[in-house]
Amino acid sequence: MKKTILSCLMLLAGLSASAQEQKGTTEYVFEPHWYIQVQPLGGQYTLGERGFGKLLSYNVQAAVGRQFSELWGARLTVGAWQSKGGSKYTTVGKEYGWKWNYIAPTVDATLNLSNLFAGFNPNRVFNLTAFAGLGANIAWNNKEAAAADAAIASDLKFPAGTQMLAYLWDGTKVRLVGQFGALADFKINDKWSINLEFSANTLNDKYNSKKAGNWDWYFNALAGVKVNLGKTYSTRFIPAPEPEIRYVEKIVEKIVEVPAPAPAETAETAAEPLRRDIFFTIGKTVIRKSEQQKVNDVVAYLQANPEAKVNVTGYADAGTGNDRINDRLAAARADVVVKALKKAGVSASRISYDSKGARVQPFADNDSNRVSIVIAE
Repeated sequence: MKKTILSCLMLLAGLSASAQEQKGTTEYVFEPHWYIQVQPLGGQYTLGERGFGKLLSYNVQAAVGRQFSELWGARLTVGAWQSKGGSKYTTVGKEYGWKWNYIAPTVDATLNLSNLFAGFNPNRVFNLTAFAGLGANIAWNNKEAAAADAAIASDLKFPAGTQMLAYLWDGTKVRLVGQFGALADFKINDKWSINLEFSANTLNDKYNSKKAGNWDWYFNALAGVKVNLGKTYSTRFIPAPEPEIRYVEKIVEKIVEVPAPAPAETAETAAEPLRRDIFFTIGKTVIRKSEQQKVNDVVAYLQANPEAKVNVTGYADAGTGNDRINDRLAAARADVVVKALKKAGVSASRISYDSKGARVQPFADNDSNRVSIVIAE
């Protein structure tokens, strides 16, 4: 009977690089900054009884502000020029109109909606900002209202000196005003932009001299330019990490004599785990056609290995957005992969999932962290 001699001839050490070459990435970093707004083209509509066109007047505004973060800022605005009022009396078939001057400094809090929903991007051409604030409306020169009041009394045959406008005022009046609205910026370059603004402003019932039993309102539409003072952002380069080196031992065996083996049962070798990284574009949670094959690979693996299960973990990149946005994106990226697996026939009992937001970054390259990592084993 032949004997088998097994000899170990050599032990080799090999080096293999476990990662592909990466070039690193450039990240935008927000810089707090001051800015100035000048809006010389404006119109105001004061809510009242007359036709729309008869209650329109010219308006201007200037502002100085500071952007403290990607989302929040504050500004001091000064709007001014003219408001209009009016009243109709059907009994005499007449309407009466008057105007007066005002200036209104207000302090607003601002919220950049574009950065809130799409992340900070200094190269974005269009930015939408919401604002709300309080201030003072300083009004004067209400002589036309006094003349209209006298004309109304005369036309209605009331005694001379009868006051028809219950809240008729003269001199200079200071009233609290609240305003809110939206501001659209169209970027020309890092320093200059063109802006359009719409605001709604409300005061007490005595602003237009009439007693109506509700708040008085005027609405401003403005156009002008915005000038940023100083840098609005900087850049930071994040180098790619050094490739990970993994040592692999290789054993070479030589069989000198081979006997006639008796049939024996052999255990089936377990399949190696399968990992697929499904990448997404910024702010998106849709599996692209270029990534669909990775989902197909996972489905094929699970079909070939009925005992295997799969875990899906969603991520978002830390370079854009905030924790609330990134948590939502990461969860949605995990969810869309889970739905794709279920649609392909994978049982829900074989699927587990999680999301890490941007608190965990599996890749050194910022953009690569817009990903769902799928591991089947």
